[in-house]
Amino acid sequence: MADHNALSPADLAAVEAAVRQAEARTTGEIYCMVAQESSHYIETPLAWAAGVALLAPAILLLGGVHVSAPDLFGGWTAAQVGELAETAVRRALIGAVLLQAALFAVVGVLVALRPVRLALTPRGVKRHSVRRRAAELFLSKGLEATRHHTGVLIFVSLAERMAELIADEGIAAHVEPQVWDRAMAALAEGLKRGEPGAGFAAAVGLCGDVLAERFPADPNDNPNQLPNSVVLLPRH
Repeated sequence: MADHNALSPADLAAVEAAVRQAEARTTGEIYCMVAQESSHYIETPLAWAAGVALLAPAILLLGGVHVSAPDLFGGWTAAQVGELAETAVRRALIGAVLLQAALFAVVGVLVALRPVRLALTPRGVKRHSVRRRAAELFLSKGLEATRHHTGVLIFVSLAERMAELIADEGIAAHVEPQVWDRAMAALAEGLKRGEPGAGFAAAVGLCGDVLAERFPADPNDNPNQLPNSVVLLPRH
């Protein structure tokens, strides 16, 4: 999935040009970052493996395995019945435990495969991970340190095909969150089509329109405070 959505050199150049053109019209700063994925989602194989393993007793019952005790009226003593029942229960429990262990191991290995892991991770979990990663990057890259707090981060996580936009307080105080919806929709559509470069460039242009309207450029003082090029993050 990530390879399908990877940005080519031409895509990177187009996005950088779009950032340069957008920032020429505004005092805002647009910073673009791309990650292969926002999380390893190690909880997904564990959750699926545990869930399937819990089905072991039901699988044994469906397979016809059951525990029975001898008839007391068939000449068996109470002690014999108790001993045989204990043995039968112990064997059934051992069988269930072994089956649970086998199911846990097999399902865990299968779901740990990256395409399967991503497909079986709930969308809400992936959305949360993308938002958290974007927030971490906003702070770690010092995007809140622009002169007038007018930095905007556009973050794309390729494996999830999701994007997040974070505007610094200087912009967020004057621009309602829903104003960015068109830009994020254009980016999401590009990711869905497998054309992240086109989606990225369209989103940058739409963000530039918003910033140019609310924070127009000062022809006498409009320094470029953040790099225009797309930052490609290594797999973590």
